[in-house]
Amino acid sequence: MDFTLNEEQEALRETVEQLVSKQYRTTEDRRRVTTQTPGFNEELWQQLAELGAFGLPFAEEIGGAGAGPIEVGIVAEQLGRALAPEPFVETVVLAGGLIAELGTAEQKEGLLGGIIAGEFQVAFAMHARGSRWQAAASGVAAQQIGGGWSLNGLKEPVRGGGQAQTLLVSATTPWGSGVFLVAAGAAGMEARDYRTHDGGRAAGVTFANTSAVLLGEPGVDAAPTIARVFDRARLAYAFEMLGILEVGLEDTVDYLKTRKQFGVPLSSFQALQHRAAELYVALEVTRSTILWAGMVLEAELAGDASADGASAITHACLQANRAARLIGQDTLQMHGGIGMTAEYSIGQRLSRLTAIKRAIGDSNVFRERLLLRLEDYASVDPLA
Repeated sequence: MDFTLNEEQEALRETVEQLVSKQYRTTEDRRRVTTQTPGFNEELWQQLAELGAFGLPFAEEIGGAGAGPIEVGIVAEQLGRALAPEPFVETVVLAGGLIAELGTAEQKEGLLGGIIAGEFQVAFAMHARGSRWQAAASGVAAQQIGGGWSLNGLKEPVRGGGQAQTLLVSATTPWGSGVFLVAAGAAGMEARDYRTHDGGRAAGVTFANTSAVLLGEPGVDAAPTIARVFDRARLAYAFEMLGILEVGLEDTVDYLKTRKQFGVPLSSFQALQHRAAELYVALEVTRSTILWAGMVLEAELAGDASADGASAITHACLQANRAARLIGQDTLQMHGGIGMTAEYSIGQRLSRLTAIKRAIGDSNVFRERLLLRLEDYASVDPLA
């Protein structure tokens, strides 16, 4: 299997890297952006839109590029390398993916056009307290009143929920799970915005008889679609984790080469050499697993009936979580006490890795998913 990027993918990678690195040269640049409203660089957001990054996963007939998961992953990886707080996965992959899958032709034209152009952000209010990582709606109930819908309940955490111009909200309906559109500032909706430990933004959003519009047609349980789109977002987050881990290891190796102890560089100590080598192996295994999952998903989306994208994404996320724990913690430890200071990005990288793990599911979630698939495989008689 060839994991080499083609010329177009390499050009995309280089262009996004140049744009992102120009805006986030130092950790101070990121800190300044995350402490101000809206919590990300609006200039960079518009530049990515002009590049066409936000149209990558969408069909050409609605203004997208018709690209695949690898291209989406390339953008997420470069954002991860810079620890950029832009809500690319949340707006484009997750919310945009739901609109593309569930929305009517009119909803797709209006909402996806705005996302692709970078005109506004959309957040998906999926999680309810005590029910994270579940595709079936909970926490908010939808009630049909006349020709419209009304929402009641609480969603938290909603990443980017306080900055988004439009919210997608999963809610229970008479036919199962539904997804609803709510405009920011709608009557009866209250968003309690707060900063998260990784420098991002999240909100607790309360709905009290809040008017909403159903995304798509009534009578269709949205839970399977939510699960499918959430998996694609998980893969994009895994690419972001890969970018974070890449730079974290690069910075650590540079630190070991320059930091001296007992008059010699730390890199001269054999124990640290072996430790760094172990982290490099873990990083390359993670890179291969994530790229492989992207190619499997791409084949599935192209109509290959033998491709199992969900299983591949599960393997990729499990490996990314393992690597995040190993590389994230070890690189911080090899920096010593200075790694915990605000001036160094290594601690911020571990914080962001932890936040992503909580967003997509921890290792236990993906182990359980793999265990549930065991019965799908034929048994083998070792004596046959």
